[in-house]
Amino acid sequence: MLTPHAISEYGTLHHVAMRYASDITPDLDGPDLHPVLIRQKTTSSWKTYDPATVRTQQDTLINLLRSRGTTVTLLDAAPGCPVQHYPRDIAFVIDHVLVMARLNSVHRRPEADALTTLLTGAPHIAHLEEGTIEGGDVVLHTGTVLVGLGEETSPAGVGALQRALAHHGVDREVRPVRFATRGIVHLDDHFTIVAPGMALFHHSVFPPAELRWFEQHFDLIDVTDAEARAVQANVLAIAPDTVIVAAGSDRITTQLAARGLDVLTVDYREVTRIPGSLRCTTLPLSRA
Repeated sequence: MLTPHAISEYGTLHHVAMRYASDITPDLDGPDLHPVLIRQKTTSSWKTYDPATVRTQQDTLINLLRSRGTTVTLLDAAPGCPVQHYPRDIAFVIDHVLVMARLNSVHRRPEADALTTLLTGAPHIAHLEEGTIEGGDVVLHTGTVLVGLGEETSPAGVGALQRALAHHGVDREVRPVRFATRGIVHLDDHFTIVAPGMALFHHSVFPPAELRWFEQHFDLIDVTDAEARAVQANVLAIAPDTVIVAAGSDRITTQLAARGLDVLTVDYREVTRIPGSLRCTTLPLSRA
């Protein structure tokens, strides 16, 4: 029986769920694009990808994780879902509770069905009663859950999460994070905690009040506009001193290494042709 557990973004990663890319790719340029996608295309780069190449690059990450002692569970395919290889969004673990997300995109909702068997018998699973919230917007900080209010997550979803955590005995403040612009896909494309008290941060998308809060709580490593569009902030910490970044993130790699972190790299160039990267393709189920 799976017992979900995670108290931080950087605890040693013991168990993670992933899902291979399907052969279906999203329509990025058709005449009937959803208004949300139209706005998101103003802040992120969206290009058609080759699913087979994405799966090959996922295998590289899977092999690296397993070599570091992480159990990788591969979720079943979600028929008809073109971005099924981003399972971060369908659920997230906070302390001892696995929270099922409420996805904003109707076509993505079947992606969560594969978790049913995996979570059978898990003691604490929370289902939110209203709003929308996706795992890419959820970041764990000491005593706090940060939730980005971009295009996919709503204030009602934030409130529902706060109530669900209280119901399951989790004593954390759920803090909404606002953006200075529309079109944000997820918080973790612009802010990611990489180690205790340390985070990658894309300053230009946050209003002054949010900037002040982040500056008070973290040693911030600046992410440029170009790096954010290339999804280079979307890294994956697998231990308090170890982080995986996408190959090509040279300046960020240098900054992380200068702060004493062990930086591992994988080629994720095909994965990042739409705005998701290492964090998006992994759903942590258990961290130390």
